[in-house]
Amino acid sequence: MDQIASALGDAARWRIVELLAERPRSVGELAELTGLRQPQTTKHLQTLARAELVTVFPLGQRRVYALETAPLSALGERLRELVAAAEAHEDERDVIARYRNAIDAETALAHSDRWADGRTFMFERTLPTPRDLAWRHWTDSALLASWWAPAPMTVTECALDAKQDGRAVLDYRDAEGRRYRSEGRVHSATEPEHLVFELSVLDAAGAVSFTGHYDLALDAVPEGTRLRLGMRVTDTTVDAVAYIAGIESGWSQVLDNLTDIIGSSADLTDPTPNDDKETQP
Repeated sequence: MDQIASALGDAARWRIVELLAERPRSVGELAELTGLRQPQTTKHLQTLARAELVTVFPLGQRRVYALETAPLSALGERLRELVAAAEAHEDERDVIARYRNAIDAETALAHSDRWADGRTFMFERTLPTPRDLAWRHWTDSALLASWWAPAPMTVTECALDAKQDGRAVLDYRDAEGRRYRSEGRVHSATEPEHLVFELSVLDAAGAVSFTGHYDLALDAVPEGTRLRLGMRVTDTTVDAVAYIAGIESGWSQVLDNLTDIIGSSADLTDPTPNDDKETQP
């Protein structure tokens, strides 16, 4: 497939293929129609032949080339698969577009420090698991690392030490190796239902770009666990535009990660994860 795509990537060869789609043609005829010299035309035809896109028929002193449709059909099928895959993941493209628009909107507001202070967010999810397991996914570093970064980021360090003044940290890197770090502390923890913590997003020099104050509540429900995460912003700097613009989409993505991971483990380990003894009537 790579050889076919490479062979068709040249404008002159593509024109030759178009001409051969009409009917078989000789080297001389193709040279005349494309405006190329015959040696150039022959060289292009040899490349197409190596990709099995054309077949040559020696007819006495003439050499006539004909198009082979099977490789083109295979390429067409592969392109249709790629289009289908792109359409199936179009929502991810929409996330990027919304993020870009959010950056533009926030840039228009960020005229001085503290410009986004006091802004609040609320996120909710229903997790198909008892809340003690949901709690562990927030407070066990290994489980936390499995979901606490949007793709394609890689978590390199994370912790929410579930006790007063416990350590809170999130460190991850993108595919280009850029580092993103947040540090803070846990204010209070009531296992397995309530966690209050803060995280300050740091810039490359280690200065605070903004601080997020989080209030996590886990409530037992018949479906498993209802998660509610509140967030309030303080300490905002002008340079925090991209971070503030990404709060909504970023937390939505990672909470979707958490929901999917917990759902997968529930399917594998317990087909009836709703049997929570602490469910309230």
